[in-house]
Amino acid sequence: MQEKIHRYFVVNKPYNMVSQFVSSHATRLLGELEFDFPEGTHPIGRLDNDSEGLLILTTDKRVTRLLFQGEVPHRRTYLVKVKYSVSEEGLGKLRQGISIRIRGGGYCVTAPCEAELIEEPIGLFPRAGETPDFVPVSWLRITLTEGKFHQVRKMVAAIGHRCIRLVRVSIEELTLDGLGAGEVREVEQAQFFAQLKIAGDRGF
Repeated sequence: MQEKIHRYFVVNKPYNMVSQFVSSHATRLLGELEFDFPEGTHPIGRLDNDSEGLLILTTDKRVTRLLFQGEVPHRRTYLVKVKYSVSEEGLGKLRQGISIRIRGGGYCVTAPCEAELIEEPIGLFPRAGETPDFVPVSWLRITLTEGKFHQVRKMVAAIGHRCIRLVRVSIEELTLDGLGAGEVREVEQAQFFAQLKIAGDRGF
């Protein structure tokens, strides 16, 4: 029996689009991207409607298990724009782990992470009405190894800042690499597995 040839894609998901091809709600879908995805393509993980950046799509159903259910957690890096100036104390709380509310009404302390203040990223075009010019803002780079529901937004809220913009720029060594909003890049299988640091030839 001939082995099925799978395909792998990196998408720069734009703002105000859900990470789905089908929805019962009136919303922008992945099918509106100007790319002819093959039958069976599905997203690996999600970015919510208000978040932007790197989203993986593939026809390979093994990837979810390999990436999110393996023993070794994978690093995800986000650029985060928040209202007002973030203090070193606030950064320290993010790095050490901070209590956030989770689904079901309970609380958990996030795992230690990397968090740093950065200059405004080049190439991220501002969205209309993001923030008035007189409101001070900060940009952060946050790298996590866990992905609870709305985790980054809840983390910055826990130190007193509202998340204005959230852009995922990498998962392990797989990056946007210059993709503009709404653009798609196909990745060869060997490169895809190597950059995500998952073994595509084990466990099936």
